[in-house]
Amino acid sequence: MTMIWGYVMRITGQPRKRGSFLRILLLGLAAARPVFAQGLTESIENALNVGGGKFNIDLRYRFEYVDQANLPEVAKADTLRARIGYLTPTFQGFQAFAEYEGTQDIFSNDYNSTWNDKTRHPVISDPQKNEVNQLWIAYSGVPETVFKVGRQRIIFDNHRFIGNVVWRQLEQTYDSIVITNTSLPDTTITAGYLWKVQDVTSRTIGMNSPVFNIAYTGFPYGKLIVHGEWLDYDNARESYPTQTFNTLSNSTQTVGVRFEGTTSLTDNIKALYAAEYAWQEDYADNPKDFKVDYWMAEGGLDLWGFVFKGSFEELGSDNGQGFRTPLATLHAFQGWADKFLVTPPDGIRDVYGTLKTSLYGVDIWFVYHDFRDDTGNIRYGEEFDVQVEKKFGKHYALLFKFADYNSSNPKAFAGNVDTQKWWLQMGISF
Repeated sequence: MTMIWGYVMRITGQPRKRGSFLRILLLGLAAARPVFAQGLTESIENALNVGGGKFNIDLRYRFEYVDQANLPEVAKADTLRARIGYLTPTFQGFQAFAEYEGTQDIFSNDYNSTWNDKTRHPVISDPQKNEVNQLWIAYSGVPETVFKVGRQRIIFDNHRFIGNVVWRQLEQTYDSIVITNTSLPDTTITAGYLWKVQDVTSRTIGMNSPVFNIAYTGFPYGKLIVHGEWLDYDNARESYPTQTFNTLSNSTQTVGVRFEGTTSLTDNIKALYAAEYAWQEDYADNPKDFKVDYWMAEGGLDLWGFVFKGSFEELGSDNGQGFRTPLATLHAFQGWADKFLVTPPDGIRDVYGTLKTSLYGVDIWFVYHDFRDDTGNIRYGEEFDVQVEKKFGKHYALLFKFADYNSSNPKAFAGNVDTQKWWLQMGISF
């Protein structure tokens, strides 16, 4: 721990002193041995099975630090996220689920949560809020079909177009109806209609958005996916008139096709590959007129547990509008420093390499990104990312994560400045 702390202090330039977040982390580590005892874990699991259904409990503590060159203050956030829910047993084909979610500042709250007007600090999108995260009812009485209606988690494929933003403390969920059918061989058809999205800042934005996803797994070398999203956003300023964001520019219609798979070359070597194309244009009340493309290609090898991948992702631009995926789990793409949550007006081309492995039960990631506009002529910057995670069985995890974005052209788009972020995190989930 002393070695990790010293490394963190060197990369951030902060004085070497232990803050409140580290005391909590050390307490968690000290308590790890008795908490992780198998007998106690099984007792907790059994206690959560009630009435033929099951309670779920999720606790996640995180310290996040952000140093952004264009702001006078750094951001520090100590937050604890708690979720508790109950899944009923199935009765006559019906099942229901309800889940509460809340985030609490513990010690340091020197950050811009997007609600607290601390604009001298960088944004950390984990506001202190309490909300109904999920509340749905499902019916599976029709053969090979499930109907689900209410506030629910929706994830399509790799989260690139629709996801739940699992990284942030508050989850992104959807007020929607979703139908899933598996009656065709090797095929899963999902169709939905979304009328609200509750985002990671606990804002609920109205929309009228049909979506679909069709996945076919009958090919010998991978899975073929066809998807479509017709996102018709309401004007967020009508609900939040004091806020400065405009959701109408996210109204887009998108259709895409993806292929992904793995092939064993030997007993210990696998080839990894994926490719995707999508087309997008303005939709509904979007004030701009545009047509843009999305391209992605990825290839790599898994060599005795060491995964090497090279990837290319391009989000095009037209008429000052970049290709947008506002419902994606955006943190998973284009670097963990989150500099490209909104695609720049000139688009973005991200060429990146990934190394992932596991040593002594510790998962380690290294990622390098080179960012340019969609022509490749304007270089935005580069980013180095590192993540180290240790899981203790199914229920406990510790994580350290670091992102270092170096801007090459601060005038390329608003906010294109040097940014460093790092995180320490503990999680308990049943």
